[in-house]
Amino acid sequence: MAGILTAKIEFGQLGEQFRGLQGRHPGLWPQLPRSLLLLGIVLGVIGLAWLGYFRTQLEELEVGQAQEQRLRAEYVSKLRQAVNLQALRKQRDQVSQYVNQLEKQLPSKAEMDALLSDINQAGVGRGLQFELFKPGQVLVQKYYAELPISIRLTGGYHDLAAFTSDVSNLARIVTLKDMNMQLQEQSGQLSMDVVAKTFRYLDADEIAQQRRDAAKKPRPGTRR
Repeated sequence: MAGILTAKIEFGQLGEQFRGLQGRHPGLWPQLPRSLLLLGIVLGVIGLAWLGYFRTQLEELEVGQAQEQRLRAEYVSKLRQAVNLQALRKQRDQVSQYVNQLEKQLPSKAEMDALLSDINQAGVGRGLQFELFKPGQVLVQKYYAELPISIRLTGGYHDLAAFTSDVSNLARIVTLKDMNMQLQEQSGQLSMDVVAKTFRYLDADEIAQQRRDAAKKPRPGTRR
Protein backbone atom coordinates (compact mmCIF):
# COMPACT_ATOMS: atom_id res chain seq x y z
CA MET A 1 0.00 0.00 0.00
CA ALA A 2 2.83 2.33 0.86
CA GLY A 3 4.51 1.54 -2.47
CA ILE A 4 1.39 2.45 -4.43
CA LEU A 5 1.11 5.70 -2.54
CA THR A 6 4.74 6.52 -3.21
CA ALA A 7 4.24 5.82 -6.99
CA LYS A 8 1.24 8.15 -7.07
CA ILE A 9 3.24 10.89 -5.42
CA GLU A 10 6.12 10.47 -7.93
CA PHE A 11 3.70 10.41 -10.89
CA GLY A 12 2.05 13.55 -9.58
CA GLN A 13 5.44 15.24 -9.30
CA LEU A 14 6.20 14.31 -12.93
CA GLY A 15 2.85 15.68 -14.04
CA GLU A 16 3.61 18.94 -12.27
CA GLN A 17 6.60 19.45 -14.63
CA PHE A 18 4.24 19.63 -17.66
CA ARG A 19 2.00 22.30 -16.18
CA GLY A 20 2.38 25.92 -17.11
CA LEU A 21 4.70 25.27 -20.05
CA GLN A 22 2.70 27.31 -22.53
CA GLY A 23 4.26 30.70 -23.12
CA ARG A 24 7.50 29.79 -21.42
CA HIS A 25 10.82 29.51 -23.23
CA PRO A 26 11.80 25.84 -23.67
CA GLY A 27 15.08 26.61 -21.98
CA LEU A 28 13.16 27.38 -18.79
CA TRP A 29 11.14 24.15 -18.87
CA PRO A 30 11.74 21.48 -16.24
CA GLN A 31 14.16 18.70 -17.04
CA LEU A 32 11.67 16.05 -18.20
CA PRO A 33 9.74 18.17 -20.76
CA ARG A 34 13.00 19.66 -21.96
CA SER A 35 14.49 16.16 -22.45
CA LEU A 36 11.40 14.95 -24.30
CA LEU A 37 11.51 18.01 -26.56
CA LEU A 38 15.15 17.38 -27.33
CA LEU A 39 14.37 13.72 -28.11
CA GLY A 40 11.57 14.80 -30.47
CA ILE A 41 13.92 17.20 -32.25
CA VAL A 42 16.54 14.47 -32.65
CA LEU A 43 13.93 12.02 -34.02
CA GLY A 44 12.63 14.69 -36.41
CA VAL A 45 16.13 15.38 -37.71
CA ILE A 46 16.73 11.67 -38.20
CA GLY A 47 13.43 11.35 -40.06
CA LEU A 48 14.24 14.25 -42.35
CA ALA A 49 17.71 12.83 -42.94
CA TRP A 50 16.14 9.49 -43.82
CA LEU A 51 13.80 11.04 -46.32
CA GLY A 52 16.34 13.38 -47.83
CA TYR A 53 19.60 11.42 -47.86
CA PHE A 54 19.71 7.96 -46.34
CA ARG A 55 16.72 6.68 -48.35
CA THR A 56 18.46 7.62 -51.60
CA GLN A 57 21.65 5.99 -50.38
CA LEU A 58 19.80 2.79 -49.52
CA GLU A 59 18.17 2.71 -52.95
CA GLU A 60 21.57 3.13 -54.58
CA LEU A 61 22.89 0.37 -52.33
CA GLU A 62 20.11 -1.98 -53.46
CA VAL A 63 20.85 -1.18 -57.10
CA GLY A 64 24.53 -1.81 -56.49
CA GLN A 65 23.81 -5.14 -54.82
CA ALA A 66 21.63 -6.23 -57.74
CA GLN A 67 24.37 -5.25 -60.18
CA GLU A 68 26.89 -7.13 -58.09
CA GLN A 69 24.78 -10.30 -58.31
CA ARG A 70 24.45 -9.89 -62.08
CA LEU A 71 28.20 -9.38 -62.50
CA ARG A 72 28.91 -12.40 -60.32
CA ALA A 73 26.63 -14.53 -62.51
CA GLU A 74 28.36 -13.25 -65.66
CA TYR A 75 31.75 -13.94 -64.11
CA VAL A 76 30.78 -17.52 -63.24
CA SER A 77 29.43 -18.06 -66.77
CA LYS A 78 32.57 -16.68 -68.41
CA LEU A 79 34.75 -18.66 -66.01
CA ARG A 80 33.01 -21.87 -67.06
CA GLN A 81 33.53 -20.95 -70.71
CA ALA A 82 37.19 -20.25 -70.05
CA VAL A 83 37.59 -23.60 -68.30
CA ASN A 84 35.98 -25.39 -71.28
CA LEU A 85 37.72 -23.25 -73.89
CA GLN A 86 40.24 -25.89 -74.92
CA ALA A 87 37.52 -28.55 -75.24
CA LEU A 88 35.36 -26.18 -77.30
CA ARG A 89 38.28 -25.36 -79.59
CA LYS A 90 38.95 -29.06 -80.05
CA GLN A 91 35.30 -29.67 -80.94
CA ARG A 92 35.40 -26.76 -83.39
CA ASP A 93 38.50 -28.20 -85.07
CA GLN A 94 36.86 -31.62 -85.31
CA VAL A 95 33.73 -30.11 -86.87
CA SER A 96 35.87 -28.13 -89.33
CA GLN A 97 37.75 -31.29 -90.34
CA TYR A 98 34.45 -33.14 -90.81
CA VAL A 99 33.05 -30.33 -92.95
CA ASN A 100 36.23 -30.28 -95.03
CA GLN A 101 35.95 -34.03 -95.61
CA LEU A 102 32.34 -33.62 -96.75
CA GLU A 103 33.31 -30.77 -99.06
CA LYS A 104 35.96 -32.97 -100.66
CA GLN A 105 33.23 -35.48 -101.47
CA LEU A 106 31.26 -32.79 -103.30
CA PRO A 107 32.61 -31.98 -106.75
CA SER A 108 32.91 -28.46 -108.02
CA LYS A 109 30.99 -27.23 -111.04
CA ALA A 110 33.96 -27.98 -113.29
CA GLU A 111 34.25 -31.55 -111.96
CA MET A 112 30.64 -32.53 -112.63
CA ASP A 113 31.39 -33.84 -116.13
CA ALA A 114 34.05 -36.16 -114.70
CA LEU A 115 31.60 -37.46 -112.10
CA LEU A 116 28.96 -38.16 -114.74
CA SER A 117 31.59 -40.04 -116.70
CA ASP A 118 32.44 -42.12 -113.59
CA ILE A 119 28.78 -43.11 -113.21
CA ASN A 120 28.63 -44.09 -116.86
CA GLN A 121 31.84 -46.11 -116.60
CA ALA A 122 30.46 -47.92 -113.54
CA GLY A 123 27.66 -49.28 -115.71
CA VAL A 124 29.78 -49.99 -118.80
CA GLY A 125 32.37 -51.76 -116.65
CA ARG A 126 29.68 -54.21 -115.51
CA GLY A 127 28.55 -54.91 -119.07
CA LEU A 128 25.28 -53.05 -118.67
CA GLN A 129 23.53 -51.31 -121.52
CA PHE A 130 22.41 -47.72 -121.02
CA GLU A 131 19.05 -47.00 -122.59
CA LEU A 132 18.69 -43.65 -120.84
CA PHE A 133 21.17 -41.31 -119.19
CA LYS A 134 19.54 -37.91 -118.88
CA PRO A 135 20.72 -35.21 -116.43
CA GLY A 136 17.80 -33.15 -115.10
CA GLN A 137 17.42 -29.58 -113.90
CA VAL A 138 19.98 -28.41 -111.37
CA LEU A 139 18.34 -27.61 -108.01
CA VAL A 140 20.28 -24.94 -106.15
CA GLN A 141 19.93 -25.23 -102.39
CA LYS A 142 21.30 -22.93 -99.70
CA TYR A 143 24.75 -24.48 -99.47
CA TYR A 144 24.93 -26.89 -102.39
CA ALA A 145 23.48 -27.76 -105.78
CA GLU A 146 21.69 -31.02 -106.58
CA LEU A 147 21.66 -32.70 -110.00
CA PRO A 148 19.21 -35.56 -110.63
CA ILE A 149 20.00 -38.02 -113.44
CA SER A 150 17.37 -40.34 -114.89
CA ILE A 151 18.97 -43.68 -115.78
CA ARG A 152 17.65 -46.83 -117.42
CA LEU A 153 19.97 -49.86 -117.53
CA THR A 154 19.54 -53.34 -118.95
CA GLY A 155 21.51 -56.38 -117.81
CA GLY A 156 21.68 -59.27 -115.41
CA TYR A 157 20.56 -59.07 -111.79
CA HIS A 158 24.05 -59.50 -110.33
CA ASP A 159 25.51 -56.91 -112.72
CA LEU A 160 22.85 -54.39 -111.75
CA ALA A 161 23.50 -55.05 -108.06
CA ALA A 162 27.23 -54.63 -108.64
CA PHE A 163 26.57 -51.34 -110.44
CA THR A 164 24.67 -49.94 -107.46
CA SER A 165 27.52 -51.02 -105.19
CA ASP A 166 30.12 -49.38 -107.45
CA VAL A 167 28.18 -46.11 -107.48
CA SER A 168 27.91 -46.09 -103.71
CA ASN A 169 31.67 -46.54 -103.45
CA LEU A 170 32.55 -43.60 -105.70
CA ALA A 171 34.76 -40.94 -104.14
CA ARG A 172 32.00 -38.40 -104.73
CA ILE A 173 28.58 -38.53 -103.09
CA VAL A 174 25.94 -40.14 -105.32
CA THR A 175 22.59 -41.42 -104.09
CA LEU A 176 20.19 -43.76 -105.91
CA LYS A 177 16.44 -43.49 -105.40
CA ASP A 178 13.13 -44.35 -107.06
CA MET A 179 14.57 -47.70 -108.19
CA ASN A 180 12.30 -49.92 -110.26
CA MET A 181 13.18 -53.25 -111.92
CA GLN A 182 11.23 -55.08 -114.61
CA LEU A 183 11.87 -58.32 -116.41
CA GLN A 184 12.11 -58.13 -120.20
CA GLU A 185 10.33 -61.21 -121.48
CA GLN A 186 12.05 -61.32 -124.87
CA SER A 187 15.64 -61.15 -123.65
CA GLY A 188 15.16 -62.49 -120.13
CA GLN A 189 17.20 -59.62 -118.74
CA LEU A 190 16.27 -57.03 -116.17
CA SER A 191 15.58 -53.39 -116.90
CA MET A 192 16.25 -50.98 -114.04
CA ASP A 193 14.98 -47.41 -113.86
CA VAL A 194 16.65 -45.31 -111.19
CA VAL A 195 17.29 -41.66 -110.37
CA ALA A 196 20.88 -40.93 -109.40
CA LYS A 197 21.45 -37.71 -107.49
CA THR A 198 24.82 -36.03 -107.36
CA PHE A 199 25.73 -33.00 -105.33
CA ARG A 200 28.27 -30.23 -105.67
CA TYR A 201 29.16 -27.18 -103.66
CA LEU A 202 28.29 -23.75 -104.99
CA ASP A 203 30.92 -21.62 -106.64
CA ALA A 204 31.57 -17.98 -105.71
CA ASP A 205 29.28 -16.60 -108.45
CA GLU A 206 26.36 -18.79 -107.34
CA ILE A 207 26.81 -17.81 -103.70
CA ALA A 208 26.88 -14.13 -104.67
CA GLN A 209 23.73 -14.58 -106.74
CA GLN A 210 21.98 -16.28 -103.83
CA ARG A 211 22.83 -13.34 -101.59
CA ARG A 212 21.49 -10.89 -104.16
CA ASP A 213 18.27 -12.87 -104.49
CA ALA A 214 17.88 -13.04 -100.72
CA ALA A 215 18.39 -9.28 -100.44
CA LYS A 216 15.61 -8.68 -102.97
CA LYS A 217 13.07 -10.77 -101.07
CA PRO A 218 10.80 -8.73 -98.77
CA ARG A 219 11.22 -9.42 -95.10
CA PRO A 220 8.25 -10.89 -93.18
CA GLY A 221 5.97 -8.17 -91.88
CA THR A 222 7.12 -5.52 -94.39
CA ARG A 223 4.80 -4.04 -96.96
CA ARG A 224 5.78 -4.00 -100.58
